Amino acid sequence: MTATGARGIEQARVGAEPSPGAASTAAMILEGQASRLEVFDGYIAAMARREPSVRAFCWVDEEAARRACEAARGPLAGLPVGVKDIIDTADMPTCYGSPIYAGHRPVCDAPLASMVRRAGGAILGKTVTTEFAFAHAGPTTNPHDARHTPGGSSSGSAAAVAAGLVPFAVGSQTAGSIIRPAAFCGVAGFKPSFGLLPTANVKCFSWTLDTAGLFAATVADVGFFASALTGLDLGPRGRAGWTPRIGVVAGSPLWGEPSAEMQQALRNAAALAVAAGAQVGEARLEDAVSAAYEAHFTIQDFEFRRALGFELEHHEAELSPALRHHLAAAAAISGQQYLEALAVARRARALFANVFEAFDVLLTPSAIGAAPLGLESTGTANFNRLWTVLGAPCVNVPGLVDDAGLPLGVQIVAPVGGDGQALEAAAWLEAVLGSADP
Repeated sequence: MTATGARGIEQARVGAEPSPGAASTAAMILEGQASRLEVFDGYIAAMARREPSVRAFCWVDEEAARRACEAARGPLAGLPVGVKDIIDTADMPTCYGSPIYAGHRPVCDAPLASMVRRAGGAILGKTVTTEFAFAHAGPTTNPHDARHTPGGSSSGSAAAVAAGLVPFAVGSQTAGSIIRPAAFCGVAGFKPSFGLLPTANVKCFSWTLDTAGLFAATVADVGFFASALTGLDLGPRGRAGWTPRIGVVAGSPLWGEPSAEMQQALRNAAALAVAAGAQVGEARLEDAVSAAYEAHFTIQDFEFRRALGFELEHHEAELSPALRHHLAAAAAISGQQYLEALAVARRARALFANVFEAFDVLLTPSAIGAAPLGLESTGTANFNRLWTVLGAPCVNVPGLVDDAGLPLGVQIVAPVGGDGQALEAAAWLEAVLGSADP
């Protein structure tokens, strides 16, 4: 088995991403060098070709999106955007992946959806989510091989970008729901520092952990998308001659070892980084930092049972059996256990900064391996939980594949608040993987 660099960069993107990229396409539209409607129609043509098999969307309004494209003012220049179906939108249903909310029409946009529109994005539709962003999978397939899961819970958002149906999509992560599907689908996924993007009017899973995030084909494009939405200069800047100090975190007794192919992919990425001038070493996390991994489960489940209090009270029979079972088990978590887990998480966050005295960023697997076969499960979040509970920014870097041609994502993690740093290092690594010999 080999996991390659340059070969993966191209094979990990199976859609019709406009050349030379979404950010450059937006600039060309704004400068009058490209027709926004011709670009828009290119994505609609991709929808006609790929969506029947990928099934990334649960609702599409092509005509409304076309009108928004024509009227758009802002850096996104009318490019179409997919929005995860746990994020409220006033002009289209928001069903949270559950039959309980079939046809539900919120009275207003979530702030995040408004940010997309105000930045000049044309919301094409709502992307498939697992049930309440938990485990019960929707119909979406992996664009690389329809027999494999796209990951979750932001299944449709990752798959829509990978299939070239939209250049940008919005999702969320409570454990691994941005980074894992980005890795499985071979696109860039950006989970910002906790709180950088608003989660108001986004269906709550865990108010301590829920983090809104973004997808695009490349790290440069996802950074552009993040900057356009927030008004912040998040880059990546592509500084000439700059190389990062990278600490590698391969596995842990807590969350296990990655697959053999993922281990090889991580070694390849580290070796290519060294060859390109980076300082690379093994990063060791303090036990008190690693302990937050277990605290994540307690915090998540204690809050999830309360976040779905209305549904449990009035619609329990309409919840999937797996979700009912999970929520029943969560009832056993005491208030004291929850408070203790929060204390563990607070201590871990305070100590996490210490690892960045020696490194600029960390390099870890984005997932245990490539997307598993089958659509019943969306995979595990073992390699994401710790970074989520720490509130750290993470970027899935596409560009490596296994012998079957399925993407293998590696993850850049930066200190809390170091979102630009994470995107800069991730873009640098993506370029290194892309320039390697097949």
